[in-house]
Amino acid sequence: MNHFFVYNARSMKRFLFLLMAALFSAGVVWAERDNISVFAPHPPAAVYSVPTDRKVVALTFDISWGDKRAEPILDILKNKGVKNATFFLSSPWSKTHPELVKKIADGGYEIGSHGHKHDNYSQFSDEEIRRQIATAHGILTEVTGREPKLIRMPNGDFDKRVLRIAEDLNYKVIQWDTDSLDWTNPGVNAIVSRVVDKAHPGDIILLHASDSCKQTHEALPAIIDQLRAKGYEFVTVSQMLSQTETEGKTVEDKPSWMRFA
Repeated sequence: MNHFFVYNARSMKRFLFLLMAALFSAGVVWAERDNISVFAPHPPAAVYSVPTDRKVVALTFDISWGDKRAEPILDILKNKGVKNATFFLSSPWSKTHPELVKKIADGGYEIGSHGHKHDNYSQFSDEEIRRQIATAHGILTEVTGREPKLIRMPNGDFDKRVLRIAEDLNYKVIQWDTDSLDWTNPGVNAIVSRVVDKAHPGDIILLHASDSCKQTHEALPAIIDQLRAKGYEFVTVSQMLSQTETEGKTVEDKPSWMRFA
């Protein structure tokens, strides 16, 4: 009888230990529920750079207004033999400058969306976010004859809702790891130094071809030459994503700073 009691006491002790361990594990899972993704799809995220050992970078140009900067930049890319670059075009600009859009497309350059209204989409309702992205998609598809798959949000502004809706509309949100700060017009040498010094394999470099950026076309030849001297090759964002790991350096929430160029 005493042996039976000891046996059951040990079994009960083991059962209580396992129960406490299970409850503790459940508590950890509940506390970390927003961070656990082993058994769930990865949440949508913006791509800032792509991990790779290859010395490749993506030159990207945002255009939202004006007609004085895009053509000189296209001429420089052509004269320098840069066949791969990505342009993010706002749809109103594309609609009013179809000849420049055609020149970008005819040059073989990748075209992504820069949205419709140039505003902070994180301030919009879900319905309005969807409308803005879809409106830009329709216009860009009509003007270029191709459906864009990449989008850079106006001002680089987004939140989790924007990322989710963009993904629902089959878009990948593209940010940047190196900001040339050309939109501040800091001087040609400052733009060149910032890009060349910060560039790294898999880097997405932010430049502009809007009229407000008056020094980009002057800095671009030196940027191209100096990056090449360091052994870098130029690829489009899509080429970079397709030939390397796609998880990249990502974030889910909007940055704490904004751009207005």
